Amino acid sequence: VEETAVVCLMSGNFVQRGQPAVFHKMVRAEAALIAGADLVLELPVQYAIRSAEGFAAGGVGILGQFCDELCFGSETGDAEGLMNTARALLSPAFSPALREYLDQGLSFPAARQRALEQLGTDARLLSAPNDILGVEYCKAILSSGTSMCPLVITRQGGYHDTLPDWENPSATALRLCIYRNEDIAPYVPEGTTPLYANAEVHALEYGQRAMLAKLRSMTAEDFAALDEGREGLCNRLYEASRRAASVAEILERSKTKRYAYSRLRRMLLWAYLDLKPADFPEEPAYIRPLAANAVGRQLLGMMRKTASVPVLTKPGDVRRLDRTAQKLFELEARAADLYTLAYPDLSAAVGEAIWREGPVIL
Repeated sequence: VEETAVVCLMSGNFVQRGQPAVFHKMVRAEAALIAGADLVLELPVQYAIRSAEGFAAGGVGILGQFCDELCFGSETGDAEGLMNTARALLSPAFSPALREYLDQGLSFPAARQRALEQLGTDARLLSAPNDILGVEYCKAILSSGTSMCPLVITRQGGYHDTLPDWENPSATALRLCIYRNEDIAPYVPEGTTPLYANAEVHALEYGQRAMLAKLRSMTAEDFAALDEGREGLCNRLYEASRRAASVAEILERSKTKRYAYSRLRRMLLWAYLDLKPADFPEEPAYIRPLAANAVGRQLLGMMRKTASVPVLTKPGDVRRLDRTAQKLFELEARAADLYTLAYPDLSAAVGEAIWREGPVIL
C-alpha cells in the first residue's frame, strides 16, 4: 500500500438529516473514487440516521481500527478547541449540569451550552453544524481509546445557503439544484458529472405514500419504542401521523422549540424502516466496502487480517457473520429495498439489490 491511503466512510441510502440520499450510495461511492478516495466504506444505517453522537461513534468505531487520522470539516477549523470541548462533555460534572437545565425546559442544544458555560468551557464550538459533529468525533476518539487524531479542514461558505456559492457551495444548495434539474457540473469534482447526470434522483416526497401507510399502521406503543429520551415526543408524532396528509405536515404538527426538525425526521425514518433504538449496536458488527481502486484493494487485504469485525466484500460473506450481525445486515437490506420506493419512477423499485451488488472497482 502507498504511504498514504484515503479512506472515505459514507452514509448509505439514508442520511443523518433524516432523509433518503439524493443519489444511490453506489453512485456516490464511485464519485468518491473519481474525486480521490482509494477506498469507500459504508456507514451502517443504524449509525447513519442517528444523532451526531451516534453517527460519530459509528464512524470512529470503523475507521479507528486502521486509520491514523480522521479528517472532517469544521466551521472554526480549531482541532484543539474541539478536543477540549469534547473533554468537557465527557467530564463527570457535565451530566448533572445538563440535567439541571433540561429540567428547566430548555432544548438539548441550549441546555448543553448552559452546562458547558457553568463548567467554565467556551460553548461557541457547539453553535455551528460541522463544529457540533466535529466535537462528537473527538468525543468518540477519546472514549474509544483509538490512537487516531483529528485532521480538521476549515469549512467555508454557509451551511444552510439555498443558492450555490461558486467557490464553496452548500450541500443544501446543491440538492435544490438537483431537484430543479439544474446543471451542477460547475460545483462537483471533474469527472463525476456523467455519473450524476445518468443517476436517478431520490426524494422523500416520491415515496411518502409508503411512509404514511407505515406510520398509520403503527400503534401508540410502536411509536413509544422510538423515543430514546422518554420525553413524550412519540405521542406528538403518533397523533400527527393520524391526521396529516404529508410527511411535511407531520413534522409541522410535531415541531416545538425544543425539538429540531432533523430529530423529528430521523424518528420518522426509524418508524418507516422499522428501526428502534434497541436495534442500534454499541459497536459496528462488520465492515462493508462500496468502492475501491488498486490501493484500496490492497488495504482491504490488510483489513481482513487486522480488523476486529468481518469485512464483507460480497453478499455471500454475510453467511460468515454471527446471528446478531446477520440481523443487522438484514435491517440494512430492508432499508435498501424501501429506499427504492423513493424513485420518481416506481418501475425502478426493484427489491433485494443489496444481495446482488458488490463493490465498484476502478
